[in-house]
Amino acid sequence: MGEEISNMQVILSNYVKTSVKESDMSLRTSKIQLKIPSGCDGAVLVKNLYLSIDPFILALMKNQELDLPSFTLDSPIYGFGVSKGLDSSHPNFKTGELVWGFTGWEESYACLYVGFFKFCSPKKEETVYVSAASGAVGQLVGQFTKIAGCYVVGSAGSKEKSAFALMKVDLLKNKFGFDEAFNYKEEQDYNAALKRFYHCYKNVYTYLTLKNS
Repeated sequence: MGEEISNMQVILSNYVKTSVKESDMSLRTSKIQLKIPSGCDGAVLVKNLYLSIDPFILALMKNQELDLPSFTLDSPIYGFGVSKGLDSSHPNFKTGELVWGFTGWEESYACLYVGFFKFCSPKKEETVYVSAASGAVGQLVGQFTKIAGCYVVGSAGSKEKSAFALMKVDLLKNKFGFDEAFNYKEEQDYNAALKRFYHCYKNVYTYLTLKNS
């Protein structure tokens, strides 16, 4: 295991109605490992250096319909950014290299998968599980795998039995096209929860594609 550091995130607390208010966002401190986990091939761990504030961000904060997925409440805002590689298990990205692309509004961004279809190679009628599925990247991965003809199950987390948790699960199934979804914080046995939906599953963790600078 690598060194663990604090990771500051900018969280969307409320959808914006008119102008952005300070109360619409909040700061959250999480923990992140500075080493890519063993077995996480084709991944890049980055430190964000610059974040771009673009007009589409306000539209997503207002939950307006765009070609991009809307921001998810209680999750980090995302947008374009420039980042520096802290660790890499991908042959085309080196530690210390600068990259740019979509990234979360946070200090460091954990294990980013590069080339989802190249490395995961989902095939028609396979079952795919997407963790953190209500986040911006998770929503996209779920929809990509549905287009590929897969059976897709996603999990999202919020306080047990809260209206917000039910909303996240409902969005995954009824807006983003997931075949099944569940609130993992309600589950005492994670594996048992997965087996309710299928007997043989393939784990796919949701990471971000980056481009060389």
